[in-house]
Amino acid sequence: MLSQITIRPTSSADLPRVDALLRESYPALLKHDYPPSVLVTALPLISRANPSLLRSGTYYVAEDGEGEALAAGGWSHSGPQGGVGPRDLGHIRHVVTHPRALRQGLASHILERCFREARAQGITWMMAQSTRTAVPFYRAMGFEERAEIEVMLRPGIGFPAVEMARGL
Repeated sequence: MLSQITIRPTSSADLPRVDALLRESYPALLKHDYPPSVLVTALPLISRANPSLLRSGTYYVAEDGEGEALAAGGWSHSGPQGGVGPRDLGHIRHVVTHPRALRQGLASHILERCFREARAQGITWMMAQSTRTAVPFYRAMGFEERAEIEVMLRPGIGFPAVEMARGL
């Protein structure tokens, strides 16, 4: 399967496909780890791609031979809620895999690319705000849990997550 997959940086033109990937993936993947009361308010907010992230050059899409987005993710120097921390700290951003493409190594390949490119830019630590669902994946990628957190999506709308970190 991976021989037929292309991983490339996204652009603004990818917004509809990444939005569709997020809309199709998050409801299916998160339903076992979050109550409906959390998902009903969070899904409309987290199932949308960040246009500036798509234009950053450090956000990637894995697509099949027909150009269908099967996974996406990337990294940035700035944190998910904005602001820039230490110069050697990067942040993994909005990683997702379509449910029918799970366990094929797509997200792992995207993260490995993120690690390589971040190291080349002087990043020595990566942080991730993981969903509860993705904690085992991030552990397998070398991240360690730091704390349970609440990501504020909008005033009054929080989303339970796990802050994770790893050295590069």
